[in-house]
Amino acid sequence: MTNYQFINDDELLKLLNHSDKGAFTELFNRYWEKLITVAYIKLRSSDQAEEVVQNLFIDIWNRRSKIEVHSSFYTYVCGALKYKIYSFIAKEKKEKENLNQLSTKSISRNTEEWLSYEALKDDLEKAVLKLPEKCQLVFRLSREAGYSNKEIAQQLNISNKTVESHITKALGHLQGALKSFFLFFF
Repeated sequence: MTNYQFINDDELLKLLNHSDKGAFTELFNRYWEKLITVAYIKLRSSDQAEEVVQNLFIDIWNRRSKIEVHSSFYTYVCGALKYKIYSFIAKEKKEKENLNQLSTKSISRNTEEWLSYEALKDDLEKAVLKLPEKCQLVFRLSREAGYSNKEIAQQLNISNKTVESHITKALGHLQGALKSFFLFFF
């Protein structure tokens, strides 16, 4: 039986790449509290911090065979957490805006229109989830959180051109993915 506590992060990551649950558990145990603290500082909610970190570790497990770390695992996981937090904040902001819009407007839709809207929303979310992680984050910050290209570039420490490129790529992908939906309804 392997004692994972005495194995360094690089070796644990190699074991994780081969679906070693013990290596995953050890990495989880080593970094869970540190990442919760970092997330709490940004989110100011222990429940939200735990949700974001838990989702991060779920993503790590789901992508375990593809993970490539070019520095330390801690640096990698902190960077990934930063993007998870940005996405979470963007999603929360969008949900609050949607609730505010619903409370200030009286919406009258018949059942068929509502179902069409829900189907479109589901198809859009599925298409967005197929985008690469960074492209997805830029798209969500732009379209869901309402950030300007300049704000996104500053937050993610990338150039405006890179932001524009990600948004163009996302919109092209979404247009192609949703084309069949529009042909069906129109």
